[in-house]
Amino acid sequence: MGIFQSIITFFQTGGVFMYPILIVFAVGVAIAAERYVKLMTVKNQNSKVWSDVHPILEQGNFEKARGVLKEDESAIGGLLNMGLARQGSVRRRDDIEIAMEESMMEIIPQLEKRTPYVALFSNIATLLGLLGTIMGLIEAFTAVANADPAEKADLLSASISVAMNTTAFGLMVAIPLLIVHANLTSKTSEIVDSLEMASVKTLNLIADFAKRQAELASKNG
Repeated sequence: MGIFQSIITFFQTGGVFMYPILIVFAVGVAIAAERYVKLMTVKNQNSKVWSDVHPILEQGNFEKARGVLKEDESAIGGLLNMGLARQGSVRRRDDIEIAMEESMMEIIPQLEKRTPYVALFSNIATLLGLLGTIMGLIEAFTAVANADPAEKADLLSASISVAMNTTAFGLMVAIPLLIVHANLTSKTSEIVDSLEMASVKTLNLIADFAKRQAELASKNG
């Protein structure tokens, strides 16, 4: 109970700037939680789809792969769908690669969506904390100027202590948000890397299949 009471006192004595910092923290946590769930869902979906489709691609059965991916709504499903659609019509590696790059350009912004706001709210919390401290110091020096000389030192030290609460709280909010932002950015990079890996492997399998088909046609010819 003593710790809880200390937290309440710390918050109450910090002044009005403690409330906007708390709001920034709540919004930042909400965005971070939504992004984390989204990224983990995408990662798990991609892993499952790739484990199902990769053996089919290795067999060179691209028609079956297109059928498997036809109704798939995962990020990797959209990427492979774009490439396999071109493979079924043009068969040129460059055209297939361009189609998959175009799909990547659509996928990446969706993965990075709202993540920068977590870092933004971290910076805002820090600045609000500093602003609250500065405003508190201004009020403290104004009050001390009109105080009794014998009480000035004690009054000033107490006022400065209270004013520093907003900076402390701002940093308490900013540091976890920065760590979470770094974690989200890392997970996004992992997903993008896995998509690029799947893209390259698919392109190589398509190229190998086309090469074998050309060699077979040459022998039969």
